[in-house]
Amino acid sequence: MSADTNPPVREVPEDASGVGGAQPDPVSRVASNPHPMARRARLQALAPIIFFDVAGPLAVYYGARTAGLSTVVALVLSGVLPAIRVVATVLRHRRLDAIGALVLSGVALGIVTGLASGSARLYLLDGIVPTAVLGIVCLVSLLSARPMMFRIALETIGEDSSKGRAFADMWRFSSFRQTFRVITMVWGSMFLVESAAQAVIVETCSINTAKNTSTVLPVAVLVLTFAWTGAYGRRAQRRGERLVAEAASHDNASFQVS
Repeated sequence: MSADTNPPVREVPEDASGVGGAQPDPVSRVASNPHPMARRARLQALAPIIFFDVAGPLAVYYGARTAGLSTVVALVLSGVLPAIRVVATVLRHRRLDAIGALVLSGVALGIVTGLASGSARLYLLDGIVPTAVLGIVCLVSLLSARPMMFRIALETIGEDSSKGRAFADMWRFSSFRQTFRVITMVWGSMFLVESAAQAVIVETCSINTAKNTSTVLPVAVLVLTFAWTGAYGRRAQRRGERLVAEAASHDNASFQVS
């Protein structure tokens, strides 16, 4: 073969690697950054959640009960701290994400229903409704053009930013689409399982037990599901990189033969 002859180029099928050439698999954008600084940042981000959504509300609830306030009033007061955290986040970032909206709607619905009915169990049950609705919306969105978790991720990144536009452009890759469909299915299922479990606890256990689980369970579910999402993204990234490497190796072999 002469030196000025262009080598034959074999196009990598999109469905095989998710890319149209020897580029990094776009699913890598979904994976969590394993760098120690990233882990530290995640731990720092969890600190206010632990205080405002777990430890603080429980302390307020049991403190109010010890002070002689009714169960419903104690439950209402315990919902103030999570609402404060969400409002502060909205003011800082100038936007309300899906999780924040879920927290605020649950607190608001519980306060209105609890004070109107005077029922602690109804207060706790109404707080479950937004979570169940979000789970249903996630699963139903699988029938739409783009699933809910992709839309939430795009909103979080910023649809009008350069990163947001690059992120949205990756929807054309099949591996990227499949990854977000699986992620959306898992998140929707987890929301529904959490709601069902909490509803059973509210109906069958004491109010104190139901309050404890209604505070701890949502945070535990979020942490576990986020951890799974990161692990799943990393596996998808490695799978895509392996397919790209195999395709590149095949191209080199074809070039040498020709």
